[in-house]
Amino acid sequence: MAIRVPRRQLFIGGQWREPLRRQTLPVVNPATEDIIGYIPAATSEDVELAVEAARKALTRNQGKDWSKASGAVRARYLRAIAAKVTERKSELANLEAIDCGKPLDEAAWDMDDVAGCFEYYADLAQGLDSKQKAPLSLPLDTFKGYVLKEPIGVVGLITPWNYPLLMAVWKVAPALAAGCTAILKPSELASVTCLELADICREVGLPPGVLNILTGLGTEAGAPLASHPHVDKIVFTGSTATGSNIMTSAAKLVKPVSLELGGKSPIIVFDDVEIDKAVEWTMFGCFWTNGQICSATSRLLVHEKIADEFLDKLVKWTKNIKISDPFEEGCRLGPVVSKGQYERVVKFVSNARKEGATVLCGGARPGHLKKGYFVEPAIISNVTTSMEIWRDEVFGPVLCVKTFSTEDEAIQLANDSQYGLAGAVLSNDLERCDRVSKAFEAGIVWVNCSQPCFCQAPWGGTKRSGFGRELGEWGLENYLSVKQVTQYISNEPWGWYKPPSKL
Repeated sequence: MAIRVPRRQLFIGGQWREPLRRQTLPVVNPATEDIIGYIPAATSEDVELAVEAARKALTRNQGKDWSKASGAVRARYLRAIAAKVTERKSELANLEAIDCGKPLDEAAWDMDDVAGCFEYYADLAQGLDSKQKAPLSLPLDTFKGYVLKEPIGVVGLITPWNYPLLMAVWKVAPALAAGCTAILKPSELASVTCLELADICREVGLPPGVLNILTGLGTEAGAPLASHPHVDKIVFTGSTATGSNIMTSAAKLVKPVSLELGGKSPIIVFDDVEIDKAVEWTMFGCFWTNGQICSATSRLLVHEKIADEFLDKLVKWTKNIKISDPFEEGCRLGPVVSKGQYERVVKFVSNARKEGATVLCGGARPGHLKKGYFVEPAIISNVTTSMEIWRDEVFGPVLCVKTFSTEDEAIQLANDSQYGLAGAVLSNDLERCDRVSKAFEAGIVWVNCSQPCFCQAPWGGTKRSGFGRELGEWGLENYLSVKQVTQYISNEPWGWYKPPSKL
């Protein structure tokens, strides 16, 4: 099946605009290593134009066109976008799969979630109207007060390549619902569907400048956006190192940031589980999306009583995963996103072996695939807590394993990490699951599963996995500023100062 990648330009002020330096970047199909198209490469000059367009959109007609419009007005646009995404689901899923390498079934699921996210935030936007002027309970009856929630302003949204459109929409939908205007900068490794979102916004008549989309390199477009003095907030998903750089830039301007960063999340499997069921959730938690998930539960802690049986089944199930071109029927593992990512994953496995770990399966190119950035899912045992494979994020289909004997030991090993994004616990003892959930040092906990994500539930981490929350009502609050208004209602003078004598 031939899939044509549309040739798009930057989306600034509601129009397609060629980058001022007329530079482009190739779009590489990770399953074939072929160049299949080009995206525009924005630079700091284009960032200036996009920020200017966003600021104009924020204040146009004294804000009545967008930022000060009712939530119901903004909700109509979000619902129209959702409808277009649903209408173009097949096309968008095809483009997502060919651009980033995820299996087509996953990409189609993502598009359903994209539409659902816009619908959800449309409802929250509409609900904002009734929450304005929420009264405050004050201790003095001579005063009354209320709270206003207002858009924070122009926001810069910098997003990753593992869920190119969905992760972008996790930011775009609540930002627009709140009344912000935005500049979206997707990863240069997978930007195609984000440019199609621009086309959808143009189709539904989104006011010009409300959403601007700049593709390009992080150093050339992302960094100027993060440090721009007229961008009021930066929201970023990506590596901890880049997040730290963004914080540094923002600190100079006392600019707020929200960061969803790396992870090395644990999954604890107790000895009372139904083993086949637990094996599948363990695989899904680490190998879904070709293993390229910030929240991947890539550190398996399995009770020593069932470890041998569990690992034997886990290896057999893992070897049975269909690794293929994302468009082949039944594909459950496609290529990683790029040559650089392929080399990174393979090096992690090689280093683990050199440090003394045992590679039970995977970690190399599948024999039947001569081209493409494919890596067989790897399971690594005999791991110590000082090893690189246990401590650092791989961002690929690599699962490392340790055993434990007690609940306390499992919790200690789970929390012994610089990261704190997620954790999973598998056990038929729900009281134990509750104890472990409370003990996890993480922002997300799964019980008897791994990786389910719903736009109604908050998403974010602790420690070096970042701060702030996306999704749910918390995602909307990310883009709102709270203003208190207090009124003196007594007819009597305040009486603090003595009045001057009457002449």
